[in-house]
Amino acid sequence: MRALRILLVVAVILGGVFVIVDRLALNYAESEVAKRIQSRQGLTGAVDVSIKGFPFLTQVASKHLDQVDVGVEGVEASAQGRTVRISELTAELHDVRVSGSVSGFSDATADRATGTARISYEDLSAASESEFPVSYGGDGKVKVTGSVELLGRKITRSVLSSVSVVDGSTIRVRADEVPGEGLPGIEEQVREKTDFDRRISGLPEGLKLEKAEPTKDGLEISVTGTNVGLAG
Repeated sequence: MRALRILLVVAVILGGVFVIVDRLALNYAESEVAKRIQSRQGLTGAVDVSIKGFPFLTQVASKHLDQVDVGVEGVEASAQGRTVRISELTAELHDVRVSGSVSGFSDATADRATGTARISYEDLSAASESEFPVSYGGDGKVKVTGSVELLGRKITRSVLSSVSVVDGSTIRVRADEVPGEGLPGIEEQVREKTDFDRRISGLPEGLKLEKAEPTKDGLEISVTGTNVGLAG
């Protein structure tokens, strides 16, 4: 019985040591992956990485991580030559294949990913290349307000616009309708300012735009992807 008690105590101690080592290795790996993502994407904002599942060391040994959650602030993408700031990007990456050791992954690629990107209305306005500011319009719409010159008159209009995603890479903004009051040419002039397409590039490799939804806090864009690179 005494020998059994000793074995049990040793087992508990070893189990505790394993958990501590596992958590230390996990924290180190999360920090290293965050640094690699920051370097790979040229990011200046904060990067947060959370590797799910226990134990971590057995996942590393099998070169496979079940899930990695990533949060990134201040991603700078490109919209047809203009810089667009994505204030926040979060992603869940599943079935992540890794190479290298726990001391530093040489490469990590997720089979599939889902997430959300948020663009502020200020940044969306800048991307529109128009003096018409974009704001939240309620009911899943954006509001675009501005003035045009018509027949010597300055006419101000606010329109509610729908936002959609085209071809997995382009944000499209279209006014649902333009109040014309019977003035010829006003709709065409207003739409020249309010309607625009902007192709977004520069997101992490493998991610594409899925759908866009205007909210009070900004434009939320669902993203999905396959073979998404985490480090390298």
